[in-house]
Amino acid sequence: MAVRAVRGAVQLERDESAHMHDQVGELLTAVLERNGLTADDLISVWFTATPDLHADFPAAAARKLGIVDVPLICAQELDIAGAMPRVVRVLAHVETGLAKSEISHVYLGAAAALRKDIAQ
Repeated sequence: MAVRAVRGAVQLERDESAHMHDQVGELLTAVLERNGLTADDLISVWFTATPDLHADFPAAAARKLGIVDVPLICAQELDIAGAMPRVVRVLAHVETGLAKSEISHVYLGAAAALRKDIAQ
């Protein structure tokens, strides 16, 4: 098994806790499914949120999914003029047999525009 990093992002429609939980939950589920992973394969997960998101911690969505024994951390994205608003990004460190080139990075909805080079 190798340690790999998986990236992803989702743009929220509004700054509400339930909406954040739904969207971040969908993102994490897609990251796991598209890479053939389970929660046991997670080493740690880093979340960032744009400065316009205040309703909740993105990591709370992971806990709702049952990811309870994995270190999670949240941070704020840089406040850059013109940046896409209401975005939650994820960087998951995982144990997997996949090669780097086989990792599926997940950018849902409008967030796909953030990384057209790796979004799948």
